[in-house]
Amino acid sequence: MSELGARAVSGLQSSWTLLAIPIALSLLGVLTMHTFGEGSFAPRQLLWILLGTIVFTVCASLDMHFLRRTPVIVAGYLGALALLVLVLLIAPTISGAKSWFSFGAFSFQPADLAKLVIIALMAKYFSRRHMEIGHVWHIILSGIYVAIPMGLLLLQPDLGTAAIIGAVWFGLVLVSGISKKHLAVVFVTGAVAIAGLWTFGLHEYQRERIVSFLNPAADIHGSGYNAYQAVVAVGSGELFGKGIGYGTQSKLRFLPEYETDFIFAAFAEEWGFVGVVFVFTLFGLLFLQLILIARRAATNFDALFTIGVCILLAAHLFIHAGINLGLLPVTGTTIPFMSYGGSHILMEFAALGVVASLAKYARSVPRGMAGQEFSG
Repeated sequence: MSELGARAVSGLQSSWTLLAIPIALSLLGVLTMHTFGEGSFAPRQLLWILLGTIVFTVCASLDMHFLRRTPVIVAGYLGALALLVLVLLIAPTISGAKSWFSFGAFSFQPADLAKLVIIALMAKYFSRRHMEIGHVWHIILSGIYVAIPMGLLLLQPDLGTAAIIGAVWFGLVLVSGISKKHLAVVFVTGAVAIAGLWTFGLHEYQRERIVSFLNPAADIHGSGYNAYQAVVAVGSGELFGKGIGYGTQSKLRFLPEYETDFIFAAFAEEWGFVGVVFVFTLFGLLFLQLILIARRAATNFDALFTIGVCILLAAHLFIHAGINLGLLPVTGTTIPFMSYGGSHILMEFAALGVVASLAKYARSVPRGMAGQEFSG
């Protein structure tokens, strides 16, 4: 079998794994949502999962390599920035943030689209300059591209999504071959940016969340309430959990936002440590599959895009779990596939669909020729 044929077969096999694991995780989330009696979020979430599966199938069936073209990426980047500006101007304020366009029963969060656009942009940028990554200018310029949407996200304010996009950029910089000297520059720059963010960029309630993270027991009835209740819920699950539908912290609504920001804690309360290990195992298998696909990728763009999706999902997972375990300040982030919501579900399934397409329609082009291939 030719190299191209082998890659196509491998891509087809990978697409089933990339679909089966997210569906399993999504159904675990549905089981957790469905335990809360009337007004259950489960029926609507099942619809979003079905739509996400369709989106994945469509993306995986089509040749998505057109996404690497410069006009497509530039249009996507400018479009994402325009939506982020527009949401600041006309979107209603929900829970203290202007992050959503509301269309009756449907809401859309432009930040979800921005995540995919940033991954494609960085994959394009570093795939064309992988031989020049030693020049610090490319790191600075790529950072500027990412800093603009991050700044717009902080204005919403959406600290969690801004941090996740920053993690995607930093992860792709690392895998692109940055030198140790320039890595030190990145760390120093990051420290200065964090100091400036604390002083000028964060709202008072966001600073309170970070302070409550350092000492959550100081104000458990105020800024530390959410973090405290999440930790109680996780701890009360013990080894095997209380059973589906018997989570008192979540079912009695002591745990806020149990279907989105704190679904990990709600799940841990009902499924216990064993259930948490099972969820992490599923995510681990998904990340391993993405890494294997990236290693077999025909071009640098394919590899970097796949790694970018892996970093995005991993950042969501660890930030969400860290918040629910009291290890990180509360920023309001979802866990991939399990949290309620259509916008992020469609984005996550679409991202994996694009990865499956890139693997399925892989071209037998050596990575060293990537700079030539991506010139258009």
